[in-house]
Amino acid sequence: MNIEDFRDYCLLKPGATEETPFGPETLVFKVAGKVFALTDIDTFGSINLKCDPERAAELRETHDYVLSGYHMNKRHWNTVLVGVGAPEGQLRELIDHSYELVRASLSKAVKAALE
Repeated sequence: MNIEDFRDYCLLKPGATEETPFGPETLVFKVAGKVFALTDIDTFGSINLKCDPERAAELRETHDYVLSGYHMNKRHWNTVLVGVGAPEGQLRELIDHSYELVRASLSKAVKAALE
């Protein structure tokens, strides 16, 4: 997966927006104002994704390319290294999981507006 594929995939999600609130080098994807994915635009060496805490720990134990979330809440976020073993299908599934976790936290009215 390259950064263009990553961007396109994230923007396919209902209500997804992109912005650079942390500076021009960090691309952030949000749904209803809440972050579900972010990456460095220049290097695209990793992606930070929200994850269920139990699953996050399991992924870190079983995959050397999944680390505790860099500059994020380490219990709820993973940093997934790109290009060093993470299959594209798994990256897409982890993006989906992150988006769905954030979406699930939204109010019923906001969720309904996304559909």
